[in-house]
Amino acid sequence: MLATAQLDFAPIDTEYVPEDAPRATDLHSILAAATARAARENLPYAGTVPPHDAWVLAAAGAAILIDVRTTEEYKYVGHVPGTPLVQWQFGPALTKNPRFARELAGKAGKNEVILLICRSGKRSAAAAEAATRAGFTRVFNVLEGFEGELTADGQRGATGGWRYHGLPWIQD
Repeated sequence: MLATAQLDFAPIDTEYVPEDAPRATDLHSILAAATARAARENLPYAGTVPPHDAWVLAAAGAAILIDVRTTEEYKYVGHVPGTPLVQWQFGPALTKNPRFARELAGKAGKNEVILLICRSGKRSAAAAEAATRAGFTRVFNVLEGFEGELTADGQRGATGGWRYHGLPWIQD
């Protein structure tokens, strides 16, 4: 069960913290809703968080947002400012990263609130499950991912995702 009362809410990157940053009670509410979704959906990890709520948590310093896409996606498609990359899969064949849990442990503690984001939310869900199996206790999947689902004409970014919602991102 998520122990939200133990969180320390200190902003980590003040350049991107919204002027109307939420109070700690709002942050607890976001995590409680995410945990409730996990229980309703019988998820094997702590929960799911919509993109805007993920940004609120990360900007307030209440969670660590970690990108699990490939290096190429991170660099060429764009990423959230200050977000570390821990590849879930790599290469053209999307080979599973055998060092994923170890690399994740280098970026976040096993009891920290961790938000994982990928392209559409599918790989980050698999990564959240694997992280939970590896002993991380508060891992959440960012719904819709960075680019959202494919449209009928094969495009991303038109129906959901981090960029679609106008949240901060940069491109190398």
